[in-house]
Amino acid sequence: MIAKRVRELIREICLANEIQIIKGHVSKDHIHRPAAQLLISYPPRLSVAKIAQYLKGKTSRKLLQEFTEIKKQFWGQDVWARGYFAVSTGNVTDKVIEQYIENQGKEPPDEDFKIHDEP
Repeated sequence: MIAKRVRELIREICLANEIQIIKGHVSKDHIHRPAAQLLISYPPRLSVAKIAQYLKGKTSRKLLQEFTEIKKQFWGQDVWARGYFAVSTGNVTDKVIEQYIENQGKEPPDEDFKIHDEP
C-alpha cells in the first residue's frame, strides 16, 4: 500500500513538473525505507538536485501525513536515505537502464551460481 502511494506521488510530481517517466521501480521494503529507481526525461530548466528535492521532499511529507506507522517509525528522521544517485544515459543505452530497473527486486537466475551435491 505504501509503495503504491509512493508511485502515485512520484507520478503526480513528475506530471506537475513536465518530467516524463520512461521506466520506474519502487521497492516495497528497502531496509524499511522506500527506494525508487527512475529513468526520466526532464526539461533543461530543472536540475537533477531540484528533481530529487521535489520527489523526496514532497513524497516524505505526504507519507508522514497519511501513514501513522511511518510517522512512528521515522519520528525525528528522514523517510528517504540521504543523497541520491543520478547518471545520464550517454554511455549506455536507455534499454540497458530500462532492463536494470525492470530487474529490481528479482532474484538472479540460479543457473549462473549452481549448487552441486557432493559425492
